[in-house]
Amino acid sequence: MVVLGGRVAWACPVVGLLLLLQLAGASHVVYETHLLESEAAAATVPPSILDPELSTGYHFRPIKNWINDPNAPMYYKGWYHFFYQYNPKGAVWGNIVWAHSVSRDLINWVALETAIQPSIKSDKYGCWSGSATILRDGTPAIMYTGIDRADINYEVQNIAFPKNKSDPLLREWVKPKSNPIIVPEGGINATQFRDPTTAWFADGHWRLLIGALSGASRGVAYVYRSRDFMRWTRVRKPLHSAPTGMWECPDLYPVTVDGRQNGLDTSVTSSPKVKHVLKNSLDLRRYDYYTIGTYDRKTERYVPDNPTGDEHHLRYDYGNFYASKTFYDPVKHRRILWGWANESDTAVDDVAKGWAGIQAIPRKVWLDPSGRQLMQWPVEELEALRAKKPVSLKDRVVKRGEHVEVTGLRSSQADVEVSFEVPSLEGAEALDPALANDAQKLCSVRGADVEGGVGPFGLWVLASSKLEEKTAVFFRVFKAARNINSTKPVVLMCSDPTTSSLNPNLYKPTFAGFVDIEIAKGKISLRSLIDRSVVESFGAGGRTCILSRVYPTLALGKNAHLHVFNNGKVDIKVSQLTAWEMKKPALMNGA
Repeated sequence: MVVLGGRVAWACPVVGLLLLLQLAGASHVVYETHLLESEAAAATVPPSILDPELSTGYHFRPIKNWINDPNAPMYYKGWYHFFYQYNPKGAVWGNIVWAHSVSRDLINWVALETAIQPSIKSDKYGCWSGSATILRDGTPAIMYTGIDRADINYEVQNIAFPKNKSDPLLREWVKPKSNPIIVPEGGINATQFRDPTTAWFADGHWRLLIGALSGASRGVAYVYRSRDFMRWTRVRKPLHSAPTGMWECPDLYPVTVDGRQNGLDTSVTSSPKVKHVLKNSLDLRRYDYYTIGTYDRKTERYVPDNPTGDEHHLRYDYGNFYASKTFYDPVKHRRILWGWANESDTAVDDVAKGWAGIQAIPRKVWLDPSGRQLMQWPVEELEALRAKKPVSLKDRVVKRGEHVEVTGLRSSQADVEVSFEVPSLEGAEALDPALANDAQKLCSVRGADVEGGVGPFGLWVLASSKLEEKTAVFFRVFKAARNINSTKPVVLMCSDPTTSSLNPNLYKPTFAGFVDIEIAKGKISLRSLIDRSVVESFGAGGRTCILSRVYPTLALGKNAHLHVFNNGKVDIKVSQLTAWEMKKPALMNGA
């Protein structure tokens, strides 16, 4: 695949066209035929950019340059649309526009023209994040933050509509002369006022949220209402706020409480069978947190179920994951989550390799039957990339200090599912009360190579032949701490990249979260998506998720190895492990 002028093409137009026909259908052939035939022959991209050793194979990213926030994912007329922040001029942040790619299946992507770029006074100095809403007549609308002053980041909200809403690819967008349609009035900090959400409709009004900062440290979600989607009025009191620093990229959406995995349209309001999720990206701490609670559309207020939820910080992902956005998929009746993972190497490395930033695999999200947290799982379409013949282990006991290599596949790009059985919890370590609420610090002091009682046990991925390099994804079980009002064993899930690379110039933090599971039943599962420079893991069926960026120097391509390990004193049983080598998508993403 090659890129020219903001469009994507393939080195072989005939093959590319055949692949596209399978996805697109006859109604879109003319445009795509010209796209392929006019550009494929002339365009070239250096092989080092096309296929470097650390370039992800099945995680979304442009073929080159910088990306960050997912902006406005949506489904429209047979296509999944994905807009994202993109720098067309280099692999560092700057010159941000809205790139646009489309897909039939969330896995194979075709890049189109830039959707939104600076062109009017109210976005002259930047087109920042926003969201998409499908209006009641079926028209898509994009709301986004524009920067209209050069001296400071003076943030206003703009709107754009498709030039031709009958075009299922939505290739051209226009900005009404009435922009900006929301400005920071009434004492709002104009430099901390951004990222409008997908809107919802009830009682004759549209509503949306805008993230903001009040005072020195209070994150705020302001509610704006409109009857016509053009003239907006701020509700006097915020929807919700907390002393957590600036709230970026807010998101509010409904979930069912009956344990089903079905998603709900954003306009569904709270009822005895529906709760709401309020998510914010914390600018100070650089992670996404959420609470589950009740949204009252009459008072325009949100109340978390857990009064301490704003302090305890449930997180979508306990790793490298930020600025996420969800949307409702009306075809498969599910809510899908996109999230951005930046690089952990240096800016100099990013410039050298020609790209920076990836998107996590799209995840289906739903409320756990307990009502205490969300569940997340990679969209089912990803399984189409699995090799036909997996490798497996079954009923294999891994003894104290033992590691077992899983062979028969190229594990630098793999999907691994494993179910562990813990025969006894008697040897579990006591949990230090001082670390009972700090999973990441607990993981940093009790890492993968520190012998424990029950665990650490899990996977070594992207491991070199002599284990000089390895990334550990593992569980560790502790006895309940005295200061926790529970006698249930505490399960820690960690991603430990401290030995992932011999490159000394990397940021290699341990990431960790507690797993809300009854481990006393003796079973726990782990799924890890390995993709060259990313390890994206889902513990206990998606209760705890951790994405890590890693940059091995030895464990590359065919030289990457996969092991099950046990550094605990108690034997662990692998009741079932299945690993698939992952293929690249037929149509690769680009910008």
